[in-house]
Amino acid sequence: MDEITSSRAVDDRPRPDDDTVIDLTATPAAAPVADRSTRRAALIATLVAVPVTALVGALVLARLSPPEPAAAPAPATSTARAQATGPVEMPAPALAARQGVVCRALVSQLPDTVRDLAQRPVTAGPEQNAAYGDPALTVACGGAQPQFPSTDEVWRVNGVCWHPVEVKDGPTALTTVDREVPVTVTVPRAYDGALQWSAPIAEAIVASVPSAKAVPSGCTG
Repeated sequence: MDEITSSRAVDDRPRPDDDTVIDLTATPAAAPVADRSTRRAALIATLVAVPVTALVGALVLARLSPPEPAAAPAPATSTARAQATGPVEMPAPALAARQGVVCRALVSQLPDTVRDLAQRPVTAGPEQNAAYGDPALTVACGGAQPQFPSTDEVWRVNGVCWHPVEVKDGPTALTTVDREVPVTVTVPRAYDGALQWSAPIAEAIVASVPSAKAVPSGCTG
Protein backbone atom coordinates (compact mmCIF):
# COMPACT_ATOMS: atom_id res chain seq x y z
CA MET A 1 0.00 0.00 0.00
CA ASP A 2 1.25 3.29 -1.02
CA GLU A 3 2.25 5.79 1.85
CA ILE A 4 0.21 8.91 1.99
CA THR A 5 2.14 12.08 3.08
CA SER A 6 0.88 15.44 4.15
CA SER A 7 1.96 18.59 2.40
CA ARG A 8 2.02 20.54 5.77
CA ALA A 9 5.48 21.05 7.13
CA VAL A 10 6.23 19.03 10.12
CA ASP A 11 7.10 21.10 13.17
CA ASP A 12 10.11 19.40 14.65
CA ARG A 13 10.34 21.87 17.58
CA PRO A 14 9.92 20.28 20.93
CA ARG A 15 6.47 20.70 22.44
CA PRO A 16 5.92 21.22 26.09
CA ASP A 17 4.49 18.43 28.04
CA ASP A 18 0.96 18.77 29.18
CA ASP A 19 2.21 19.49 32.68
CA THR A 20 4.29 22.48 31.57
CA VAL A 21 3.14 25.82 33.21
CA ILE A 22 3.08 28.92 31.02
CA ASP A 23 3.81 32.22 32.88
CA LEU A 24 1.12 34.74 31.86
CA THR A 25 2.32 37.43 34.29
CA ALA A 26 5.56 38.05 32.60
CA THR A 27 6.25 41.79 32.08
CA PRO A 28 6.34 42.77 28.42
CA ALA A 29 9.47 44.31 27.12
CA ALA A 30 9.68 48.09 27.83
CA ALA A 31 9.03 50.42 24.90
CA PRO A 32 12.06 52.18 23.63
CA VAL A 33 12.93 55.35 25.57
CA ALA A 34 13.00 57.33 22.37
CA ASP A 35 9.33 56.57 21.64
CA ARG A 36 8.26 57.65 25.15
CA SER A 37 10.16 60.96 24.90
CA THR A 38 8.62 61.69 21.51
CA ARG A 39 5.10 61.19 22.84
CA ARG A 40 5.77 63.47 25.84
CA ALA A 41 7.11 66.24 23.60
CA ALA A 42 4.06 65.96 21.36
CA LEU A 43 1.72 66.19 24.38
CA ILE A 44 3.47 69.32 25.71
CA ALA A 45 3.33 70.94 22.28
CA THR A 46 -0.41 70.24 22.12
CA LEU A 47 -1.04 71.70 25.57
CA VAL A 48 0.85 74.87 24.64
CA ALA A 49 -0.76 75.22 21.22
CA VAL A 50 -4.36 75.02 22.50
CA PRO A 51 -4.27 78.16 24.74
CA VAL A 52 -2.31 80.13 22.14
CA THR A 53 -4.84 79.22 19.48
CA ALA A 54 -7.71 80.23 21.77
CA LEU A 55 -6.02 83.58 22.54
CA VAL A 56 -5.44 84.33 18.87
CA GLY A 57 -9.06 83.49 18.12
CA ALA A 58 -10.28 85.82 20.87
CA LEU A 59 -8.14 88.69 19.55
CA VAL A 60 -9.40 88.18 16.02
CA LEU A 61 -13.02 88.10 17.25
CA ALA A 62 -12.48 91.29 19.23
CA ARG A 63 -11.08 93.06 16.15
CA LEU A 64 -13.95 91.90 13.94
CA SER A 65 -16.71 92.69 16.46
CA PRO A 66 -18.22 96.21 16.11
CA PRO A 67 -17.49 98.52 19.05
CA GLU A 68 -20.21 98.72 21.65
CA PRO A 69 -22.07 102.02 21.24
CA ALA A 70 -21.58 104.48 24.07
CA ALA A 71 -24.51 104.95 26.36
CA ALA A 72 -26.56 108.01 25.54
CA PRO A 73 -26.08 110.75 28.14
CA ALA A 74 -28.92 111.15 30.56
CA PRO A 75 -30.95 114.29 29.92
CA ALA A 76 -29.84 117.10 32.19
CA THR A 77 -32.34 117.99 34.82
CA SER A 78 -32.77 121.61 35.69
CA THR A 79 -34.54 123.10 38.66
CA ALA A 80 -34.42 126.61 37.19
CA ARG A 81 -37.88 128.17 36.99
CA ALA A 82 -39.02 129.55 33.65
CA GLN A 83 -38.79 133.32 33.70
CA ALA A 84 -40.23 136.05 31.51
CA THR A 85 -37.67 138.05 29.58
CA GLY A 86 -39.76 140.96 28.29
CA PRO A 87 -39.36 144.59 29.47
CA VAL A 88 -40.52 145.45 32.98
CA GLU A 89 -42.70 148.53 33.29
CA MET A 90 -41.06 151.15 35.53
CA PRO A 91 -41.45 154.92 35.93
CA ALA A 92 -38.53 157.22 35.20
CA PRO A 93 -38.88 160.52 37.09
CA ALA A 94 -36.59 163.37 36.09
CA LEU A 95 -33.27 163.43 37.93
CA ALA A 96 -31.09 166.34 38.96
CA ALA A 97 -27.74 166.49 37.20
CA ARG A 98 -25.82 165.08 40.13
CA GLN A 99 -28.30 162.29 40.65
CA GLY A 100 -28.16 161.38 36.97
CA VAL A 101 -24.37 160.98 37.14
CA VAL A 102 -24.54 158.82 40.27
CA CYS A 103 -27.40 156.67 38.98
CA ARG A 104 -25.66 155.96 35.68
CA ALA A 105 -22.60 154.88 37.64
CA LEU A 106 -24.76 152.59 39.77
CA VAL A 107 -26.50 150.95 36.81
CA SER A 108 -23.14 150.25 35.19
CA GLN A 109 -22.04 148.39 38.35
CA LEU A 110 -25.17 146.27 38.82
CA PRO A 111 -24.71 142.48 38.42
CA ASP A 112 -26.14 140.55 35.49
CA THR A 113 -28.04 138.32 37.91
CA VAL A 114 -29.36 138.65 41.43
CA ARG A 115 -29.03 135.16 42.85
CA ASP A 116 -30.91 133.09 40.22
CA LEU A 117 -32.78 136.03 38.66
CA ALA A 118 -31.52 137.23 35.28
CA GLN A 119 -31.55 140.92 34.43
CA ARG A 120 -34.38 142.14 32.20
CA PRO A 121 -34.90 145.33 30.18
CA VAL A 122 -37.10 148.15 31.52
CA THR A 123 -39.69 150.25 29.69
CA ALA A 124 -38.23 153.58 30.83
CA GLY A 125 -35.12 155.06 32.43
CA PRO A 126 -32.49 152.39 31.74
CA GLU A 127 -29.91 154.87 33.07
CA GLN A 128 -31.59 154.81 36.49
CA ASN A 129 -33.69 151.62 36.60
CA ALA A 130 -33.04 147.88 36.47
CA ALA A 131 -35.14 144.72 36.85
CA TYR A 132 -34.50 141.03 37.50
CA GLY A 133 -36.51 137.84 37.18
CA ASP A 134 -40.21 137.06 37.08
CA PRO A 135 -41.97 138.37 39.10
CA ALA A 136 -39.64 141.30 38.69
CA LEU A 137 -37.33 142.50 41.43
CA THR A 138 -36.64 146.17 40.60
CA VAL A 139 -33.93 148.71 41.36
CA ALA A 140 -34.79 152.43 41.13
CA CYS A 141 -32.15 155.12 41.63
CA GLY A 142 -32.88 158.78 42.46
CA GLY A 143 -35.69 160.74 44.01
CA ALA A 144 -36.15 162.26 47.46
CA GLN A 145 -34.64 160.90 50.64
CA PRO A 146 -37.16 158.73 52.52
CA GLN A 147 -38.84 160.17 55.61
CA PHE A 148 -39.79 157.81 58.43
CA PRO A 149 -40.20 157.83 62.24
CA SER A 150 -36.99 157.54 64.22
CA THR A 151 -38.46 154.51 65.93
CA ASP A 152 -38.53 152.53 62.69
CA GLU A 153 -36.00 149.79 62.27
CA VAL A 154 -33.18 150.13 59.78
CA TRP A 155 -31.02 147.25 58.60
CA ARG A 156 -27.39 147.26 57.53
CA VAL A 157 -26.57 144.72 54.82
CA ASN A 158 -23.17 144.50 53.11
CA GLY A 159 -22.24 148.05 54.11
CA VAL A 160 -25.58 149.64 53.10
CA CYS A 161 -28.31 150.78 55.51
CA TRP A 162 -31.89 150.05 54.41
CA HIS A 163 -35.30 151.17 55.61
CA PRO A 164 -37.90 148.49 54.81
CA VAL A 165 -41.54 149.18 53.99
CA GLU A 166 -43.65 146.06 53.59
CA VAL A 167 -46.97 146.22 51.78
CA LYS A 168 -49.54 143.76 53.09
CA ASP A 169 -49.84 140.86 50.66
CA GLY A 170 -47.47 142.78 48.42
CA PRO A 171 -43.76 143.48 47.88
CA THR A 172 -41.23 144.87 50.31
CA ALA A 173 -39.54 148.15 49.36
CA LEU A 174 -36.02 148.61 50.72
CA THR A 175 -34.66 152.16 50.44
CA THR A 176 -31.14 153.28 51.31
CA VAL A 177 -30.91 155.89 54.09
CA ASP A 178 -27.15 156.34 54.24
CA ARG A 179 -26.41 157.32 50.62
CA GLU A 180 -26.15 160.67 48.84
CA VAL A 181 -28.66 159.47 46.26
CA PRO A 182 -31.38 157.09 47.49
CA VAL A 183 -31.79 153.69 45.87
CA THR A 184 -34.97 151.62 46.27
CA VAL A 185 -35.03 147.85 45.76
CA THR A 186 -38.53 146.36 45.52
CA VAL A 187 -38.65 142.63 46.32
CA PRO A 188 -41.83 140.67 45.37
CA ARG A 189 -43.54 138.70 48.11
CA ALA A 190 -42.75 135.51 46.21
CA TYR A 191 -39.11 135.86 47.27
CA ASP A 192 -38.56 135.11 50.93
CA GLY A 193 -36.06 137.17 52.92
CA ALA A 194 -36.16 140.55 51.16
CA LEU A 195 -32.96 141.78 52.81
CA GLN A 196 -31.03 138.76 51.53
CA TRP A 197 -31.98 139.68 47.96
CA SER A 198 -30.52 143.14 48.45
CA ALA A 199 -27.01 141.85 49.22
CA PRO A 200 -25.64 141.68 45.61
CA ILE A 201 -27.10 145.13 44.86
CA ALA A 202 -25.57 146.57 48.04
CA GLU A 203 -22.10 145.76 46.70
CA ALA A 204 -22.77 147.85 43.57
CA ILE A 205 -24.13 150.69 45.70
CA VAL A 206 -21.03 150.79 47.88
CA ALA A 207 -18.86 150.92 44.75
CA SER A 208 -20.76 153.74 42.99
CA VAL A 209 -23.00 155.78 45.34
CA PRO A 210 -21.25 158.07 47.88
CA SER A 211 -22.29 157.97 51.53
CA ALA A 212 -24.60 160.68 52.87
CA LYS A 213 -23.28 163.29 55.29
CA ALA A 214 -25.93 162.49 57.88
CA VAL A 215 -27.32 159.02 58.54
CA PRO A 216 -29.78 157.56 61.10
CA SER A 217 -28.24 156.43 64.38
CA GLY A 218 -29.06 152.82 63.62
CA CYS A 219 -26.82 152.90 60.56
CA THR A 220 -23.62 153.88 62.32
CA GLY A 221 -20.98 151.45 63.48
